[in-house]
Amino acid sequence: MKVSKCPNDTLALTNCLIVSPKDFPQSVRYVIVDGTFVFTIRQDEKQQSQQIGTSYAHRRWASFSLGQEVSVVPYDPSSESPFIYIVKLDVEVGFLRRTTEIKEHFDTVEMSKIYCQLFNNQILTVGQQLVFDFHGINLQVVVKNIHVADQLTISKIISGEKIDSSTGDGGLHVGVRGVLTQQTAVHWSKAADSSIILQGSKKSAAQNSIIQPDFKFEDMGIGGLDSEFSAIFRRAFASRIFPPNLVEKLGIQHVKGILLFGPPGTGKTLMARQIGKMLNAREPKIVNGPEILNKYVGQSEENIRKLFAEAEKEYKDKGEDSGLHIIIFDELDAICKQRGSKNDGTGVGDSIVNQLLAKMDGVEQLNNILIIGMTNRLDMIDEALLRPGRLEVHMEIGLPDEGGRMQILKIHTSKMRTNNIMDSDVDLNELASLTKNFSGAEINGLVKSASSFAFNRHVKVGTLSGVTPDMENMKVNRNDFLSALDEVRPAFGISEEELEQCVQNAIIKFAPFVERILSDGQLFIDQVKNSSRTPLVSVLLHGPPGNGKTALAATLAMSSEFPFVKLISPESMVGYSESSKMSAINKIFNDSYKSPLSVIVVDNIERLLDWVPIGPRFSNFVLQTLLVLLKKRPPKDRRLLILATTNEKSVIEQMGMSDCFNSEIYVPNITDLSSIDVVLRELSLFNEDERSRVLDKLAGQVELKIGIKKLLMIIEMCRQDVDKVEKFTNTILKTYRKSDLDNLEIEFD
Repeated sequence: MKVSKCPNDTLALTNCLIVSPKDFPQSVRYVIVDGTFVFTIRQDEKQQSQQIGTSYAHRRWASFSLGQEVSVVPYDPSSESPFIYIVKLDVEVGFLRRTTEIKEHFDTVEMSKIYCQLFNNQILTVGQQLVFDFHGINLQVVVKNIHVADQLTISKIISGEKIDSSTGDGGLHVGVRGVLTQQTAVHWSKAADSSIILQGSKKSAAQNSIIQPDFKFEDMGIGGLDSEFSAIFRRAFASRIFPPNLVEKLGIQHVKGILLFGPPGTGKTLMARQIGKMLNAREPKIVNGPEILNKYVGQSEENIRKLFAEAEKEYKDKGEDSGLHIIIFDELDAICKQRGSKNDGTGVGDSIVNQLLAKMDGVEQLNNILIIGMTNRLDMIDEALLRPGRLEVHMEIGLPDEGGRMQILKIHTSKMRTNNIMDSDVDLNELASLTKNFSGAEINGLVKSASSFAFNRHVKVGTLSGVTPDMENMKVNRNDFLSALDEVRPAFGISEEELEQCVQNAIIKFAPFVERILSDGQLFIDQVKNSSRTPLVSVLLHGPPGNGKTALAATLAMSSEFPFVKLISPESMVGYSESSKMSAINKIFNDSYKSPLSVIVVDNIERLLDWVPIGPRFSNFVLQTLLVLLKKRPPKDRRLLILATTNEKSVIEQMGMSDCFNSEIYVPNITDLSSIDVVLRELSLFNEDERSRVLDKLAGQVELKIGIKKLLMIIEMCRQDVDKVEKFTNTILKTYRKSDLDNLEIEFD
């Protein structure tokens, strides 16, 4: 048969091949042309015999030309597959004339109803083009996807009966062609080059699911962050699951940006590398901040524009039907520092921030982008990026709690347990409790360290070139993990080494006031831990130099067992400028706010302030920093105990710092021989006879005002002498002997 035009435009809009009644009997409804293209036929007396009347859409789809000879034979739909009826149909629609511009919305619900009525019982094929007359407006429709089912499944769907899911897709199958019915669910999407505006488009839950339904964070290698990421995707993706017209009724725009911040090693970058696995969307663009920078003028800004080019093009073509474009910026602080903070003379940093701001929320707004930024330094990010409409969701990814650490340990030891390499004496619950303040990266390092101890047991003695014969029986046991805990220390949390140096000789309870100070200190710890009314408690320990204030403060801090304990001391800030010292102090306080319970020991305040009695001189900048931070209440659900020490309480009062402390504890010197007796017993410098001789010689001869630190120094010096008794008594008498006038008063009495 020869290809010809349809007799008239009305027949051309039926999407049927027009044939003569002489060529086919009435029982034939479908034909296949050239063994490939299946059409529904319609008989008409006006059509010449041995010719098929085609529309322009037919000829364009099948690449027919007028006058071309083609083979046309009847087609039986059930001959190829029993699944012949279309249940779900995805089509792409646009104006037939590309220059047409209509601002009115096209109701897809009504379009589906009319479409199924017009083309009922017609066979449609994936890729087929047809013209659809909707209220006098010619629309071009392209079939994109077809889901078909057999007659039995169709009947069950119509009757509301549950279909059998054992057939794969709940009784539905992806097909090449199928018969359209009035029960077919049609999903409409806008053609890329069309300006048509659709309203009421309904997608299935599976099509709209941004996150894969079987997704688990453990599969990504991320543990302890379930609640954080649930909140992230609630804010970022929930609105995108619903149809655009419903979101439009709410009058809101989708969230365009999320900022993840927190200490290093908590899983921010790991999430960036794995986020593509959890999304039913195109793969995200992952950009490291420094990669944007370029030495050529304007090239850095061009790199930013390239990231958004694909999203801009699709949004221009499809509008709200555009897919989601995700751009992930790792180390965002490298390119988005506060504008004006760099004085390099180039202004490149400011231009990058300006370009990013313009693309995210400029004059031509995009509603199909999601920016995920990650940084360890939230304070360095330009404030304009943090407002709503840009990176508006700020999510802190903090250190994992015990349950989170348990998840992370399970992830990093899963292969050990699966392959029976982990010994039965390893208790993950115990390790989770022992790894307080460990980040995810540090727990990974702990597992590696434990493995190295296990490897080391199977290395031949005296050589590193071979292994023992029983290497196949190697297991990682509990002792390996305990050894690893001594080797791998958390970067965030407790300054254990610094605090232990402050209490090298332990606390000697040589007088009742020592027990009282420790008891009062424990009350302050319990107050911070249990009282909801006092989230901030600050205590000042003051007294003469060398009387153990720092050791007492450090002992109290370590006994609290709080997850965050830090020491601010002059020794750690030697050589710091004023600005560096202020920054270091501020960072420790800011880090403490990330932990639910924290202790900060501020040692020797007057040394931190650079105070000297000659002058006098002090750093007002550091003073003002401490005045602010000592009074600053921690955030909600965060509690902080501050233990400060000073040798110059009068100076603290003159500087106005006394009001910063809720309580004060006076730590006196040793003033009686009974206290020295206790110290000598504790340190075992003398035997019982020698100690009695020392005390007898000193009785009535000394007026003691000695600090425990100095007394310990004298005792250790005398320990090196041959005549310890004589050396000790002479040293004490030389410094603390009563004057002759005092002795006369004693004799007179």
